[in-house]
Amino acid sequence: MIEVGLKHTSELTVSDSVTAIRMGSGDLPVLATPAMLALMENAAMLAVADVLPEGCTTVGGYIESSHLKPSKIGDRVCATAEVTKVDGKKIEFKVAAYCADVLLGEGTHLRFIVDKERFR
Repeated sequence: MIEVGLKHTSELTVSDSVTAIRMGSGDLPVLATPAMLALMENAAMLAVADVLPEGCTTVGGYIESSHLKPSKIGDRVCATAEVTKVDGKKIEFKVAAYCADVLLGEGTHLRFIVDKERFR
């Protein structure tokens, strides 16, 4: 059962493959905003993965976040997602990303529970 308060943290080390230059979202060798958002989505997906009904997964429906500080190649970034509301198949999360104690970005994310086979 999905409950408010379920939480997960996902991590990555900034490498060339997730920089703004490589992802095409900017021209500096820093963590790309799309990569930070993907890490937040990953944390949300994994926060509820173990309590979903058999044959189900979640898909992202909406994400909104600030991106306040840059992260350079070699920095370790952690993104945390916490369930804040469950309404049927709709799950809302609070998301945030940090590099050590520095807040990189924060916002909200919405995911929907779907049957894997039916969704395909």
